[in-house]
Amino acid sequence: MMDPKLQKKIISQFYKARLVNKENEYVHPSYQLEKKLVTAIQLGNEVEAIYALEEINQQERAKLSTNTIRSLKNSLICSCTIFTRAAIQGGLHPENAYNLSDVLIQEIENLHDEKMLVQFEQNMIYTFINTLKKEQILNYTSIVKKAISYIHEGILQELSLEKIAADLFVNPSYLSNIFKKETTVTLTEYVNRKKIEESKYFLLHSELSISDISNLFHFCNQSYYTSLFKKITGLTPKKYKELEGWDRGTGSLSQ
Repeated sequence: MMDPKLQKKIISQFYKARLVNKENEYVHPSYQLEKKLVTAIQLGNEVEAIYALEEINQQERAKLSTNTIRSLKNSLICSCTIFTRAAIQGGLHPENAYNLSDVLIQEIENLHDEKMLVQFEQNMIYTFINTLKKEQILNYTSIVKKAISYIHEGILQELSLEKIAADLFVNPSYLSNIFKKETTVTLTEYVNRKKIEESKYFLLHSELSISDISNLFHFCNQSYYTSLFKKITGLTPKKYKELEGWDRGTGSLSQ
């Protein structure tokens, strides 16, 4: 289970942020606008996607850091995450989408001018849509796309072949066979790889222990999580955290 003190801290920060936003009369962009943007990216409609983004950005951005540029960068990273999910739901292979996302986020970190960052947000949309269009030949059937979306959206839940099949109203054997045929990996392997990939963020950017992260992603125990992590990445979670946290520019561990 997650450390009760840490959980209490997160909840406290959540309510504090809500109070500050209310006092400042700040309201996040509506879900309908975000949905409009996501749908446009899924359909490869650049004009509608940019229009939806402009509608969203007419509103004040959330304050995600006391530093203005850092806050804007954090906002763009959030946008990149949304664009990535939308592209995957539109048919872009998840691994390609995540690789592209990694490159774009690194470029966000390299930019330090406000105008360039704002323009880059639009460029990300063009990049995802163009990449999506080029990969139309990798067009999974509807049920496989739904299974992939289900997995991504519920990655912090317990995910089994039987549960996914039941929620998608298909036979488990049928889902298992068609998923393996189209993606070349079993559904269980896909889930495990996705969970390991997502867990990397918490290793690098949270105070959670490896045991907490294992519980968060519903692995049966820390030992199994560590074993699976090493099998997929070649490193233990601890070693991965040490290597990726190493700041090559300063020769010290990033804080």
